Amino acid sequence: MSIMKKPDLSDPKLRAKLAQNMGHNYYGEPAWPNDILFTFPICIAGTIGLITGLAILDPAMIGEPGNPFATPLEILPEWYLYPVFQILRVLPNKLLGIACQGAIPLGLMMVPFIESVNKFQNPFRRPVAMAVFLFGTAVTLWLGAGACFPIDESLTLGLF
Repeated sequence: MSIMKKPDLSDPKLRAKLAQNMGHNYYGEPAWPNDILFTFPICIAGTIGLITGLAILDPAMIGEPGNPFATPLEILPEWYLYPVFQILRVLPNKLLGIACQGAIPLGLMMVPFIESVNKFQNPFRRPVAMAVFLFGTAVTLWLGAGACFPIDESLTLGLF
């Protein structure tokens, strides 16, 4: 495998970039055809083989069959809808709940415009995006956990 271009290590600008772990992708072997034709198919075939093998050797249990004549005490949605369910359950006005759910994607779409002055891709050097991500993750986990509790304990998670 040949190297496309060799770095000029006497260049002070390049040395400064390399010292900050930047600019190293410009040098070395090319992605086409080396990675794309040889490495990626092996990784994809290996992943498919592992998943297929696990599915054959240890199939997932389906669970108890549904009983159409017995209604559970509290009907819960699937686990990935717990935060949305909790928002609708806690807010007194359902229109406000729908508006809050619509504000989440709008807020996420605004983050790149707020953070556009930052030139770094490292998330630790982007404090606004990192704070929005961590706050959103914490609130989502809190709402998701609260959906499993009764309505009077759902906001405090039964701790207070």
